[in-house]
Amino acid sequence: MSETVQESGQDAQVPADGSDESVTETDAALVKEGDIAGDYLEKLLDLLDYDGDIDLDVEAGRAIVSIDGGDDLEKLVGRSGEVLEALQELTRLAVQQETGERSRLMLDIAGWRASRRDELSKLGRTTARSVLETGEETRLRPMSPFERKIVHDAVAEVDGVHSESEGEPPNRKVVVYRVE
Repeated sequence: MSETVQESGQDAQVPADGSDESVTETDAALVKEGDIAGDYLEKLLDLLDYDGDIDLDVEAGRAIVSIDGGDDLEKLVGRSGEVLEALQELTRLAVQQETGERSRLMLDIAGWRASRRDELSKLGRTTARSVLETGEETRLRPMSPFERKIVHDAVAEVDGVHSESEGEPPNRKVVVYRVE
């Protein structure tokens, strides 16, 4: 049995026993994280009697686990992704308990993170262009680290502006400035 792992846009077949020498130890560890997380989440879905397909990928040095396909999955996202964030932390803890290593895996449910990434990228670019035109710095609402990183990356694509995070969690926010 083998599993397809997406890494940097290329698929690699990884034997279930992890014996493929072309896969680095780091990639093998991330595949193992994804497998543990997938098993944990599958049990959770069974307990809740929710349907969903679990997909495991490796991307940018991180295990990515996504659940798609079920009608009830929106309930696992919650308002503004709060339930999703909590499930991600629980899944990371389940992985850590089994491996003894801290996990940085990313969980997406019903495409919520992918959609949110698009929204935040647009927000970052729009805000950057506005700051460039007006010269007035702009503070965005408080965001999670995931959200702030996406906004910072989008702002960095616009010449003449830069961004910084300020404040303490959970009120940490992105501030966009024009470069003088």
